[in-house]
Amino acid sequence: MQVNETLNEGLKRGYNITVTAAELDAKVNEKLVEAQPEVEMKGFRKGKVPMALLKKQFGPRILGEAMQEAIDGAMGAHFEKSGDRPAMQPDVKMTNEDWKEGDDVEVAMSYEALPEIPELDASKIKLEKLVVKADDEAITEALANLAETAQDFKARKKGAKAKDGDQVVMDFVGKVDGEAFEGGSAEDYPLALGSNSFIPGFEEQLVGVKAGEEKSVTVNFPDDYQAEHLKGKEAVFDCTIKEVKEPVAAEINDELAKKFGSDDLEALKAQISERLEAEYAGASRAVMKRGLLDELDKMVSFDLPPSLVETEAGQIAHQLWHEENPEVEGHDHPEIETTEEHTKLATRRVRLGLLLAELGQKAEVEVTDAEMTQAIMNQARQYPGQERQFFEFVQQNQQMQQQMRAPLFEDKVVDHIVESAKVTEKEVSKDDLQKAVEALEDEA
Repeated sequence: MQVNETLNEGLKRGYNITVTAAELDAKVNEKLVEAQPEVEMKGFRKGKVPMALLKKQFGPRILGEAMQEAIDGAMGAHFEKSGDRPAMQPDVKMTNEDWKEGDDVEVAMSYEALPEIPELDASKIKLEKLVVKADDEAITEALANLAETAQDFKARKKGAKAKDGDQVVMDFVGKVDGEAFEGGSAEDYPLALGSNSFIPGFEEQLVGVKAGEEKSVTVNFPDDYQAEHLKGKEAVFDCTIKEVKEPVAAEINDELAKKFGSDDLEALKAQISERLEAEYAGASRAVMKRGLLDELDKMVSFDLPPSLVETEAGQIAHQLWHEENPEVEGHDHPEIETTEEHTKLATRRVRLGLLLAELGQKAEVEVTDAEMTQAIMNQARQYPGQERQFFEFVQQNQQMQQQMRAPLFEDKVVDHIVESAKVTEKEVSKDDLQKAVEALEDEA
């Protein structure tokens, strides 16, 4: 077997691999000898079929397997000897297309090698960590928001008309073709106008009603309504309005705290403070991570495989195009051209990605099974009622697992680097932190 270099330019590599006919024949014989004890053929006992007959019967099929194994073995030996790591799957093709049994096999292999990553002294990195304390103002604001979500309703003045957002307490009877239908009646039913909890068009017709008023509401059931006998039917609801109530925020007291699972108001405040500071810490970490990546981008420079940059630039362009054209959900759209800006961003991402991967490998950073399981569970919560199906989908999909593992790995590598960097804390206001986060989004 011979391997001859044909290209060595930057990170581009090219080789001609020759597998001789004798080597192929030896591999075929080796595979036949291995299989011989199990082969049965008419006229011969199991394991006693002559080699010449085996070769005639199975040689052509085994030859293809032997050829593939020989080429794979040559490639593996080359990468082990050279130390090259291909950036993407090598391009491999036979060059003697008129090959016939008894000829040598000639293969051309080309790829782009991953670059040598320079050493990095993380102790020279200087980072600033923004620290925000949950002050009384922030806690009070959070309490007010909770009280808003836990709103109550109080009766409006006698004769007041219902507004959007008010609660109407009523009795109603629904009829189709003049006949009351099952499930279409209720008494003392509290309906918040604007909640969209009733059939489309129902709630809007109750805006302006008063307590004591009777109102007929005519609506059409949707064509996809769950009850088969009501799909697309016109219905009339005779409503008797008993009360009109306006929304009021719940009082901020121990009762409110108990609604949210706390023993009392002070305990709720402590929980809010803890949650706010966790949110601030998360935002602060995002800002510091961007600062770290900026520093790494300045400190380290090396050649990049053009194919990786080109692929990344294409993905960036594609993603940005869909963000600008959200109405197009599929990929049936004109070809998207990459710009210089896309390539510039791709170059940074590829360089930092290769650097973080190298640093993580040297530090033996790993994403544990428990961390992956937690990440999958967190994402599964975005699909209420389908958590199990999502979990099983990810378990059976290697590409999806890799997509979820990559950011976990990156964050662990970032934490590893930060441990060695010089980090100074700076106490700032919530607004200052918010501006820093918004700056990240503007630069993305």
